[in-house]
Amino acid sequence: MDVEDAIFGEGFHEPLVHRAVTAELNARRRGTASTLMRGEVAMTGAKAWRQKGTGRARVGALSAPQRTGGGIAFGPKPRSYTVKLNRKERRRALRCALSVHADRGSLAAVDAAGFSAPSTKRAAEALASFGEGGTGGRTLVVLVEGEETAVLSFRNIEGVRVLKAEDVGVADVIGAARMIASPAALEALTRVAAAPPSKETDATDSASVRNPSGPA
Repeated sequence: MDVEDAIFGEGFHEPLVHRAVTAELNARRRGTASTLMRGEVAMTGAKAWRQKGTGRARVGALSAPQRTGGGIAFGPKPRSYTVKLNRKERRRALRCALSVHADRGSLAAVDAAGFSAPSTKRAAEALASFGEGGTGGRTLVVLVEGEETAVLSFRNIEGVRVLKAEDVGVADVIGAARMIASPAALEALTRVAAAPPSKETDATDSASVRNPSGPA
């Protein structure tokens, strides 16, 4: 099938793709790690023993970080790892990732309608027919809603990850050795990665709608 050069012919921008992948991976982190600080441990805050006369070293509260059972110094607390990335940057990064597969020949289309019933054997044969791109490394299979039989066919194959088009990110695309998608999934990715119309185009279109016949 033919693909749009504006989407699958984008020049690779490594810093932009790196930022997009970092933002996506950070967004997947739960950020729920939590430790008890010195004032939160279940321990008395009283001085362990008197300052002088015991023959031992001076010591304060047993909740100090250097003592067994004490609080954690500078430990993690719940936080968000989210990194802001503009929508235009995210779209261009996705175009870059898709273009990498298109340029090196590791992108293929699969007819999901051909799977009338789940068949892992047929899916494996389809991967094998991919030639050198069908062996070794991780394979990303992108499908859409309504193509469940193809999902069931591909998901049990080792090294294959199946995602819906709306769940695919830059990290998923750039991290796969090869990518297989149904025509509907490619169209969905094209819509997501398409650059928004420029302000000049918007202004021209608005003027045409307001005055379709042109100036009087």
